[in-house]
Amino acid sequence: MSARPAKLAETQVKEGLQELPQWSLTGGKLHREYRFGNFVEAFGFMASAALVAESMNHHPEWSNVYQTVKIDLTTHDAGGITENDLELARRFEKLATR
Repeated sequence: MSARPAKLAETQVKEGLQELPQWSLTGGKLHREYRFGNFVEAFGFMASAALVAESMNHHPEWSNVYQTVKIDLTTHDAGGITENDLELARRFEKLATR
């Protein structure tokens, strides 16, 4: 089993967000809202994103209302944002642009 991810310093988080312009730091978590054409597209994204999250064993806090998916990422074990959160955000971005 790998070591626990380390909480990133705020400057490291801000650097990571430079490559994720649609994401923000909100309430100590990485935050993003995706809008899709309809509920089926939003749910399809969530289904694909769930498989990615499970493969990383790193799970988002998220909600879906019709065509909008809201996501917050943090690593509870580390008490803040880690590289795992940034990587999951990057992977979600790739999924959303397909």
